[in-house]
Amino acid sequence: MLIDEVEIIARAGDGGAGLVAFSKQMKMHAPTGGDGGAGGDLYVEGVSDLNVLNQYRNQKEFSAEKGKPGGQNRRHGADGEDVVLKVPVGTIVYKLETILDAPEEFTRKQAEGRFPFEVTEVDQRILVARGGKGGKGNAEFRSSRKTSPEYAQKGLAGEAFKVRLELRLIADIGLIGLPNVGKSSLLNELTPKAAAKVANYEFTTLEPNLGAYWVTGADWERDKPVILADIPGLIEGAAEGKGLGHKFLRHIERTKVLFHCVAADSADPVADYKAIRAELTKYNPELMKKEEYLFVTRTDTVSPESVAKTVKAMMKLNKRITAISIYDDESLDSVRSLLDEITE
Repeated sequence: MLIDEVEIIARAGDGGAGLVAFSKQMKMHAPTGGDGGAGGDLYVEGVSDLNVLNQYRNQKEFSAEKGKPGGQNRRHGADGEDVVLKVPVGTIVYKLETILDAPEEFTRKQAEGRFPFEVTEVDQRILVARGGKGGKGNAEFRSSRKTSPEYAQKGLAGEAFKVRLELRLIADIGLIGLPNVGKSSLLNELTPKAAAKVANYEFTTLEPNLGAYWVTGADWERDKPVILADIPGLIEGAAEGKGLGHKFLRHIERTKVLFHCVAADSADPVADYKAIRAELTKYNPELMKKEEYLFVTRTDTVSPESVAKTVKAMMKLNKRITAISIYDDESLDSVRSLLDEITE
């Protein structure tokens, strides 16, 4: 199961305390307490695995290591270890709540201006919570007037936030349409390794499925594949939260091109098409500006005359229309040719 949204507590480490200590040499009382180490920072780092957010379903709080206290003879305490949380590329990090304000040596603007942010590349590492600065040992406070200070600083607290990790898929092409119109089947034919579940009932797809299509003649060592995303079935009212589609509408925003699938055996294909377009408009009118190709799917379930009638009616809505069946190699080749053309 793909988890595409989680809320966690992200805590940076507190700084270690400075030490109050004095020289043990005969007749000397010189301060020798060392500084505490800085607390560890907490970062997120991009990876290509879309399922890594699953690890945050049960563990909800993550903390970087605290800095170690200062030692004798001005020994500096060790800095705390950083924590790096892996997140899928396309994850946006939102701050929901400040549990602990930025340490006093950082301005609020620095902390507040950090959110929201997006992880857009593999291995990209971005700071979420900054560790606290270590406290000064009493050796740092020695002066001509105070030769034996008997105090040191505590370490400063690290930042702590409640954040939401929200994945928005980054795909080249999004397959959209009502439930059970053949999107998963088409994805499986174009990208065999996708292995999307297929069955003849609504809401077969409970989560987005991705597949990689290699353009004809692509160099596997140098070129990148075209990523197709099968977006779970939308229904009328999805923009208001009905059905499964509302949860995944945001994934459509990142696609460059839309493949809109309408079933040939639908009682009213035109109404189906208009219903999906209406939901996309309600959710985000900008989606209407995306390049869209229309596919009349499942043509093997109806007569050729019925297919021709549907295509004629749908051409009034979108002239870039193709009738296809996963059992018709010629029609699938036309889709592959289209992919090769639009992704050049």
